[in-house]
Amino acid sequence: MTRRESTLSDRVQNHPRFEPPEGRTLTKPEKRALAKEAKARAVAAQKRRQAILGGVAGLAVMAVIVGAFFLLRPSGDDTDTGTASLPSPGASAPAPGSQPGDMPTEAPFPPLPDGADPALGTKPTVTAGTGELTELKVTPIIDGSGPAVAAGQTITVNYVGVFYETGDEFDASWNSSRPFSFLLGSGGVIPGWDQGLVGVNIGSRVQLDLPTALAYGENPRDGAPEGPLRFVVDVLGAQ
Repeated sequence: MTRRESTLSDRVQNHPRFEPPEGRTLTKPEKRALAKEAKARAVAAQKRRQAILGGVAGLAVMAVIVGAFFLLRPSGDDTDTGTASLPSPGASAPAPGSQPGDMPTEAPFPPLPDGADPALGTKPTVTAGTGELTELKVTPIIDGSGPAVAAGQTITVNYVGVFYETGDEFDASWNSSRPFSFLLGSGGVIPGWDQGLVGVNIGSRVQLDLPTALAYGENPRDGAPEGPLRFVVDVLGAQ
């Protein structure tokens, strides 16, 4: 508002409106003065309305901003307790090239050869033997369709081992879900295995009854089982 408009507005608001005496006709200058005064009053009233509306609009905007802050704040905000949850320091990031939701997959156990009998996927039940065991005895349980393994090959097997006389289990690869690999015929395993598994077809399950001499001997070391033993062995592969 200019100084002239301010002076005019004050004069309009603070002084009574000019009224001519009864019976006297207004002169042209007086009519112009009245018209100017009415216009000034209208301008002043419009400015007051604009000022009031502007203030109300400002308050409404502030209310919307404050409301939006509380409505859009994350629901898990722990500001009041001071214990906002953060990612754990050890949280791992996705592997490069992986997609969200991808999970590493473990190899199936046991790793059966192609065309193998599905029974090889189940741990066998092994019972005690009967009678005196004096020599190696190999008993086929499942005949595999793969090639026969030979000395000098690294073969992969699953096995369960029990005491021949009681049937109590002392070891099994099934318990760790890891098949066992070794070089056949090299002396890296007990003699009954080196002898009893030569010529067995891949995909077979065989029972090996070992006398003490072909197992761990009369005086086994390092906690190895003593006496005659019985093993049920699944031949899974060779290379």
